Amino acid sequence: MGDVLCEELEDLVHFSVHDLPARGYVVMEEIRRQGKLCDVTLKVGDHKFSAHRVVLAASIPYFHAMFTMDMVECKQDEILMQGMDPSALEALINFAYSGHVAIDQQNVQSLLIGSSFLQLQSVKDACCSFLQERLHPKCLWSVVLRCVSKITEPVQEIHPVCRPHFLSDRVQQDDLVRCCHKCRDLVDEAKDFHLMPERRPHLAAFKTRQRCCTSITGLIYAVGGLNSSGDSLNVVEMFDPIGNFWERCQPMRTARSRVGVAVINGLLYAIGGYDGQSRLSTVEVYNPETDSWTRVSSMNSQRSAMGTVVIDGHIYVCGGYDGKSSLNSVECYSPETDRWTVLTEMSASRSAAGVTVFDGRVFVSGGHDGLQIFNTVEYYNHHTDRWQPAAAMMNKRCRHGAAALGSRMYVAGGYDGSGFLSGAEVFSAAAAQWSPLVAMSTRRSRVSLVSAAGRLYAVGGYDGQSNLSSVEVFDPAAGRWSFVSPMGGHEGGVGAGCIPLPPA
Repeated sequence: MGDVLCEELEDLVHFSVHDLPARGYVVMEEIRRQGKLCDVTLKVGDHKFSAHRVVLAASIPYFHAMFTMDMVECKQDEILMQGMDPSALEALINFAYSGHVAIDQQNVQSLLIGSSFLQLQSVKDACCSFLQERLHPKCLWSVVLRCVSKITEPVQEIHPVCRPHFLSDRVQQDDLVRCCHKCRDLVDEAKDFHLMPERRPHLAAFKTRQRCCTSITGLIYAVGGLNSSGDSLNVVEMFDPIGNFWERCQPMRTARSRVGVAVINGLLYAIGGYDGQSRLSTVEVYNPETDSWTRVSSMNSQRSAMGTVVIDGHIYVCGGYDGKSSLNSVECYSPETDRWTVLTEMSASRSAAGVTVFDGRVFVSGGHDGLQIFNTVEYYNHHTDRWQPAAAMMNKRCRHGAAALGSRMYVAGGYDGSGFLSGAEVFSAAAAQWSPLVAMSTRRSRVSLVSAAGRLYAVGGYDGQSNLSSVEVFDPAAGRWSFVSPMGGHEGGVGAGCIPLPPA
C-alpha cells in the first residue's frame, strides 16, 4: 500500500499516512515562497523575510517561546532581529520548513552564532562537528577567535583568566582545545596565573587586563522558585549574559520559593523562603569555585518574600512574611562573625517589597501588609540605624523587581491589587522623583530584577495565568526591553543575584 498503513485491531482500524507531516511542510514551504498566508516578517537591517508563525514556533525554540508566551512580538506583524546575519537567518528560516541547511567554511560561523541565538541545538551541533572534523587545528584557533569576537562584539582580546574549576573541568577537557597546541598553551598560562600569582606581572598584558567591554560584571544566578505546578524548587541555574545561555549548578539543600538572594565576596547566599510547608529562617551559601552549598547561621525570624541586599560587606534583610503576618523587622548578617543582628524596624510592615541599594542607602519600595498594597518608599541609613521616607512611586505595587543601575533606581512589574503589571518606573536622585519607564513585553509578578553587564534583567515571574521561564533585558542606551534565553529549569518565582567575575 506504499506510504499508507492500515492496522486492524478487533473492530477498530487505525489509518495513518506516515509522511503526511513531511509532505505538509513541503507544501507550506512552497506557500511561503509564493508569499501567501504569511503572517509575520522578520527584519535584519534592510533585509526582510516572510514566514508563518506556526511553522517558526513548531521548529525553532526561540520563536516557540516568543509566540506562545503572550509576548509583545506575538501580535507584531514585523519583528526586528538584532545582531543576526541576514543570510544565516534566511538559512535557518528555510531549515524550519525543510529540515535542511547547507554548511560550508563561509557560513559556518554565522550559522553557529545564529543557531545558538535561536536555540536550534541540532544546527549548532552540526556546525561544531563541521569545525571539528573539517578544519585543521592550525586554522581552528583562528575560526574560534572570530566566533568569540563576533559573539562578544566589543571584546577584542582573549581573556584566559577563568575560574580554576571551569578551566580544569570544562575548557581543558574540550576536544577542540585538546587538539590545538596553541589552545593548550593558553590554558596552561591561565592555570599558571592561578597557581603561581607571583608570576602574574610577567604574563602578557593583553591576556590578563580587564576586557574592553567593562560593563561585563558577572554571572546571574536564578535560585529556587516554583515549577508549573506551584511546587517549591531547590534548582539553581547560572546565566552568562555574553554567551546568552543558562547552565545548571549544584542544587540547594532545601527547596525555596520567594527566597532572598545576596552576594558577598564571590559567594551567593540563599536566605529564608518557603519550602512548600513552612516559612524558613535557614540560610545556605553557594561557592561557585567548588559548585557546592554549605549552611550558615539562621535568621532570628522565619521569612519569605522579603527583600535582601548587601552594603559594606553585610547582608540586610527587610520585612517579608512569617506565615502569619507581614513583617516590619530588619536583620543584618556579618559573614565574618556568622551572626544575625536585629536592627531598627521599618515604618510599615512590608511583604513582597522591592529592596535595593541606591546612593549608599537601602531603599524599600511598595509591598503589602496583608490589607493594602503600598506605593510608599522609605530608605535606611546603616550608619545611623534610622529609616526615613522617600518619594513615593507613581503606582502601588508588590511582588515587583527593584534594582539600581548607574545613577538611577528602577522598579518593574508586580501586582497592584487589581492586575499583574508590565509597567516600570525609574527614580533619579537628582530630580528626587519617579518617572515612567518603557513597559516590559510581559506582565511579571514575583519577578527578580538584576543589574548586570550594564543592563537590567527581569527574570521569571507570574503573568496572572502561568509561571514564567522567560527573561527580558532592558538596555538603558537603547531605551527598550528585549528577550534573552529563557531559564531551563525554572518557571517563575526565583531569587536572583549576580556574582562578579574574578578580577584580572
